[in-house]
Amino acid sequence: MTEKLDKNQIIELLPHRDPMLLIDELINIKKLFSATAIVNVKKDSFFVQGHFPGNPVMPGVLIVEAFGQAAAALTASGIDKKEYDNKLVFLMSVEKARFRNPVIPDCKLELNIEAIRSHGRVWKYKGEAFVEGKKMADAQWSATIVDRK
Repeated sequence: MTEKLDKNQIIELLPHRDPMLLIDELINIKKLFSATAIVNVKKDSFFVQGHFPGNPVMPGVLIVEAFGQAAAALTASGIDKKEYDNKLVFLMSVEKARFRNPVIPDCKLELNIEAIRSHGRVWKYKGEAFVEGKKMADAQWSATIVDRK
């Protein structure tokens, strides 16, 4: 089954808010398996002024953060709502992150993510980031579902 989540639906699943909510849409959702997140990298994104003046580039750590948010939304949307109530998905580790090309504002960054495995509350994911079909970054990471405090 393929689904789509818009920004308002993502806000209902994740605790992130602007300017730190980076993903605008989650499409091509295969429940608890894979999805594509859309990040509209804008000329007025919060990092543009300081990273780097006159030559803005989306920081690699924000690409990794967007991967994590996409994975959290994929997981939260796929598990039973009662089970996810009062829970959060926290990033645990990042492995094999590679930044291949700079992400320049005024583009659509597409993050193809996949859940590799889960063991209890711990999930492992992998993802690739593209702009117009060109690979910009890739990574593997782990996250855990924890109780909200």
